[in-house]
Amino acid sequence: MNGPEDGHHHAVALLLARHWRPTRDYAVVCLAAAGSSAQLVATAAFHQVLGRMAGGVTGGALRPQLLVAVRDTVRAWAGDDAACVALSELRKTTGGRGLRATKPGPPESRWLADRAFRALPGASQCLLWHAEAEAEAINIPAGLLGIDAATATTALAQAREQFRAGCVRAHRELAPTPECRFYNRLLDVPIRRGGALLPEVRRHLTVCAHCRYAAEQLGRFEDGLPLLLAETVLGWGARRYLDSRPGRVAPEEWPPAPAPGSQPGAPVSGGRHRTGAERRHRTGPERRYRTGPERRHRTGPERRHPVAVALGVGLTSLALLATVLVARSWSDDNAVPA
Repeated sequence: MNGPEDGHHHAVALLLARHWRPTRDYAVVCLAAAGSSAQLVATAAFHQVLGRMAGGVTGGALRPQLLVAVRDTVRAWAGDDAACVALSELRKTTGGRGLRATKPGPPESRWLADRAFRALPGASQCLLWHAEAEAEAINIPAGLLGIDAATATTALAQAREQFRAGCVRAHRELAPTPECRFYNRLLDVPIRRGGALLPEVRRHLTVCAHCRYAAEQLGRFEDGLPLLLAETVLGWGARRYLDSRPGRVAPEEWPPAPAPGSQPGAPVSGGRHRTGAERRHRTGPERRYRTGPERRHRTGPERRHPVAVALGVGLTSLALLATVLVARSWSDDNAVPA
């Protein structure tokens, strides 16, 4: 990002081509409205993240950074009266106003996963996010990382294990009592194997939110990993963003949150974790994915043309507007951290 002018422009163009659509899609989710306002928010997010990169600041995988910048931009602008006058979508209770009313940061039920994900190397974050949350074929994050698909598949399995181990470690390190630390392995092993928790562990979960949330997060690693990642990184609109991804033709039937009267800490399901590719290629009326030429990863003219039109027609003016908004530092108390 700090090279010669031509190289800089080429790098930015590549990043826009790869990440513009998902960034704009999440802006639509956060605003609960499509149109120029979503493009403006997406442009502001690029401005912030690429500006940090140009300054030598890195923060893990790029796609999650852009999406978080979208969320924080909408939250900040929704708190500014002048911004709400200019962009009426910010007043929506299902969009900007509702997002503004939520507490910043991950919910308590995702603290362990947040700590574990942040501790991962950028390459591991990239593999997990693109293969699991985005439901993309493994060759996509492999290409972003400059490795072959076989190496990426192995690295994805390692990243998944690193993420889970990080959650277990976070439960132990953040345990509020010695009793919680004692139950660390008694939570980890049965949930990993798909078995039942010991009665004494279940009794403890009824009175300990820290361990109850840990059991629920660990239980998501079988079939609920995409949602766990999205709820951890994004929070607001996590399910809607996942369902908007082109790798999923129809909305997922995500594992429901545990009901208040259900047995706490029971794993969502047991057995071996299915890879992203195995989930994508599972057949049946309840889950169907694009295959062959219909896949979103095609590179033919019909895919490039809309991107070129969107960027060529609207990006220049949107970038100027976004620069003005960011330069004015709207809602300073909610500025995006560097």
